[in-house]
Amino acid sequence: MTSEPASNRPPARPAREGGTVVPLRRSGEASNACPLAKCDGTGWLDAEGGAVEPCECRKITRTRSRARGLASAIPARYRGVSFDRPPLSDMARSPVSATVTGVVKEFGKSIDKHLDEGEGLWIMGPVGTGKTTLAMAASKAAIEAGRSVAIYSMPRLLARIRQTFDAGVGEDSYAQFFERLASVDLLHIDDLGAEKQSEWVLEQLYSIVDERYQRMRSILVTSNLSIYEEPECEVLKEQVGHRVVSRLTESCETLPLDGDYMRNLYSA
Repeated sequence: MTSEPASNRPPARPAREGGTVVPLRRSGEASNACPLAKCDGTGWLDAEGGAVEPCECRKITRTRSRARGLASAIPARYRGVSFDRPPLSDMARSPVSATVTGVVKEFGKSIDKHLDEGEGLWIMGPVGTGKTTLAMAASKAAIEAGRSVAIYSMPRLLARIRQTFDAGVGEDSYAQFFERLASVDLLHIDDLGAEKQSEWVLEQLYSIVDERYQRMRSILVTSNLSIYEEPECEVLKEQVGHRVVSRLTESCETLPLDGDYMRNLYSA
C-alpha cells in the first residue's frame, strides 16, 4: 500500500519539554510568526491527547505561495473602491447599470462559493461604463477573503509572459509562471481584446483560459467588445479566438454593461 507523502502528513507526535507540548517544525519550514497569532509559526496547534492539528494560517501560506510572482495587489486607483461610495453607489441606482452592479456585489458577498466552484464573471461594454471598477471590487472581495488573485490587463499579461523567455537565475520560467496563472484562485484579466492579434497571442490566451477551465478555476474578465452586439461579437471572436470565447461563456456569467460615463470618477 502506498503511504501518504511525508510533506502532507502532520507530525505523528509532538515533542515535549518539561511536560509542555511543543509542536514539531518540519525541516525547512518557516519560523515566522503566525499571521493569525494562533500558532507559533510552525502551522500546527496543540490538540487533545498530546497530538497536533493544522492551524488556519496554513491556508494563508498556501494562498501567498500561489500568488508569489504575480501581480496580486489592487492598483492604487482602485484600493478605495466600495459599493457604498461613487461610482458604484451611483451605478447601483442607475436603471441601466443597477442589475449588473447588483450581480457583482452578490458575487463578492459569496466569493468563496464562486471560487470553489470555478465560477467567474465577464463584464462587457463600451469604454467608460465602469467595467474595471466593478471587476476591481470583485477582486478586492477575493483578496479580503484570503484568496489568491492575479490582476493583469491583457497587454501587460502578454508582456509578462514574454519576459519569462529571458528569465534569469531565480526568476520564473515560462512553465513556472504559467503554473501560477493556472493555479491562483482568481485570475482577473482587464481589457480582453485590447492586445494586438497574432497566432502567438491566440495560443497564449487559449492555453491560459483552457487550463483554468479544465481545473475549474475562476476567471474575471472585462472587454470593450460584447458577445451580444453585432458586428462586435465577430470582431471579438476574431481578436481573441472562437475557442476562448466559448470557454469564457461556459465558465463565466456574462454581464453586458451600458451606462453613464464614469471616467471622471474612476477609469473604466
